[in-house]
Amino acid sequence: MSSIHRAAPAASATQPSTPRPLDELPNKPSAPLSPREKRWMLYDMGNSAFVLLTTSVAPIYVNGLLKAAGETNIVSTWGYAQTIAALIAAILMPILGSLADIEGMKIKFFIGFTGTAILACAAMALPMHWLAFLILYIIARTGLNASMTFYDSMLIDTTGEQRMDKISAYGYAIGYVGSTLPFILCLGIILAGPRYFGFSQTFGIQCSFAITALWWLLFTIPLVRSFVQHHYRLPASRMREALRGTFSELGTTMRTIAHNRNLLLYMIAYFFYIDAVNTVISMSTSYGAQLGLNANMMVVALLVTQFVAFPSAIAYGALANRIGAKRMITISVAAYVGIVMFAALLMDSAVEFWILAVLVGLFMGGIQALSRSYYGKLIPKERANEYYGFYDIFGRTASVLGTLLVAAITSITGNASLGVLSIGILLVLALIFLLLQRDPTQNRG
Repeated sequence: MSSIHRAAPAASATQPSTPRPLDELPNKPSAPLSPREKRWMLYDMGNSAFVLLTTSVAPIYVNGLLKAAGETNIVSTWGYAQTIAALIAAILMPILGSLADIEGMKIKFFIGFTGTAILACAAMALPMHWLAFLILYIIARTGLNASMTFYDSMLIDTTGEQRMDKISAYGYAIGYVGSTLPFILCLGIILAGPRYFGFSQTFGIQCSFAITALWWLLFTIPLVRSFVQHHYRLPASRMREALRGTFSELGTTMRTIAHNRNLLLYMIAYFFYIDAVNTVISMSTSYGAQLGLNANMMVVALLVTQFVAFPSAIAYGALANRIGAKRMITISVAAYVGIVMFAALLMDSAVEFWILAVLVGLFMGGIQALSRSYYGKLIPKERANEYYGFYDIFGRTASVLGTLLVAAITSITGNASLGVLSIGILLVLALIFLLLQRDPTQNRG
C-alpha cells in the first residue's frame, strides 16, 4: 500500500512558487476570499456555461435534428445520451480517482479530461447528423463529469474545513451567474441572427457551442496555473506498483465505507436524491419540448433559473454555517419531492414552466454545493480523489438510473409525465436514509 502524505508538496511546474503550509489555508468562515479560493471557483464559472447551454439550447437543437431525420421522441433519445455519458464516468472515476491521489497526478487528470471536453464542445459547432452530434455530446459530457470529480476533490486542497460550505456554495453561485454572460451573448446571436444578420437560428446555435468552448477554456486556465495538491499519496517507483497500490487502496476504501455507517448512509441517500436534481436539470427542456411548449420561452426561463440560483446558493452556504449542511440538504430533498410532483402533474404551459424554473433555482445550487462540501468533511483528506471517485459513482449512477428511468417509462407508456413522476420514489428513499444518518460534523468545533 502506498504511503500517505499530508504536508504541502514541493513546487511543481504548475506552481512555480513555494506553496503555503497546509495549516495556513484559510479556515475562518468570516475571512475574505483568498486568491487560491477565487481561482478554484472560476472553474465553476467556466464549466457551468457548458451545462447551461446543453441543458437549454442543445436539446432543442437535437430535437430539430431528430425531426429532420424523421425521429420524434426527444425525451427518450436525450435521456439515453445522458445515461451513457454518466455511466462511462461512473465506471472510470474510482480507478482514475485513486491514481489521481498520487502526488502530482490530480492536475494532470483534470487537464486531460477538461481539455477533451472543451475540444468536443467546440466540435459540436460543426454541421452534422444527429447521431454524430450526440456522440460528441457524450464525449464532452463524459469529460465534464470526470473533470468535476477532480475539481470537487480540489476543494480540500483549497480551503480549510470550516470554510468548505461557504467556498463550495460561492463556487456554485458564481458559476450560475457567470455562465449567463456567454449564454446571453449566444441567445442574442440565436434569436437576432435571422432578423438582423441574415443567418439561421441553426447557425446561431452552432456558433454558441464555439463561444461556450472558448469561455470554458479561459476560466479553466487560472486553476490549472495555480493549483497545488496538498493532500496526496506518495508515488510508487514503478507503474505496476502504482496500479497494484491503487487497487489495494480501492479495496480498503470500499471496506472502510461499508463499515462507516454514517458515511455509507449518506452516500446511499446522495445516490437517490442527486438523481432527481440531475434528472430535472438535464431533462427539463426536452420534457417541455415533448409537451409542446415554446422553445424560446423555455430557454429564457432557464436563464432565470441561473439568476435565482445565485443568491440561493450563497444563502445556503450561510445557513449551513448556522444550522448544519446536512439539515439544509434534507430540506432541499423534501422541496424536490414537491418540484417533481409539480412538473409531472401540473405543468402544461409556459407559465408553469417558469414557476418550475424558479423553484429549481431556489434549491438546485444549495443542494449541489452543500453535498460537495459535506462529503469533504466526512472523508480522509489525503485520499480525497479516491473517495470523490466513489462519490461520483453514486452521483453519476444515480444520473444513469434517473435518466434511464424517465426515458424507459416514457418509451413504454408514451407518457413523459409518468416518467418524470417516477423519480419521486427515489427522493422519498433519500429522505429515509438522511433521517437514519447521524451527522458527525455537529460534534466538531
